[in-house]
Amino acid sequence: MPASVRPPRPTRAEFVHWTTSTTRWADMDGFGHMNNARYFELIDTAIDLHLQDAIGGAVDTLDQIGLFAEIGCRFFQEVGYPAPIDLGVVADHVGRSSIIYRVGFFQGGSEEAAAEGRAVMVYVDNTDPARPSTALPDVVRRAAESVRG
Repeated sequence: MPASVRPPRPTRAEFVHWTTSTTRWADMDGFGHMNNARYFELIDTAIDLHLQDAIGGAVDTLDQIGLFAEIGCRFFQEVGYPAPIDLGVVADHVGRSSIIYRVGFFQGGSEEAAAEGRAVMVYVDNTDPARPSTALPDVVRRAAESVRG
């Protein structure tokens, strides 16, 4: 696809795991937009909640931890306050040591995303101070495969 052609707006049907969050007054900036930092918090939260649900607990107890190597967000329409946001998660790629997730932001029953986050999570050995990349823990691999698109 040429760089000048924007990929299509994602729909609910593309996402597998769902959670809901709520916009807060503090999330909004002076222009009435949700702050970009809040989008990134919600991307992290949606992925973390998926992993917690899939493995039955917190992921920070593992010797291998996932770190964001890359994160971004595409915006299609404003997210309003006060209103719930449905957050959909899908894994586009599950590799040896990394997972590429997308998180869709949906509000007001719309079938089209208001925004879409993309995060590359690389797993590292948290027992080694140098934190070299390492293979995905089996429990994390199974969790990612369960939301593979």
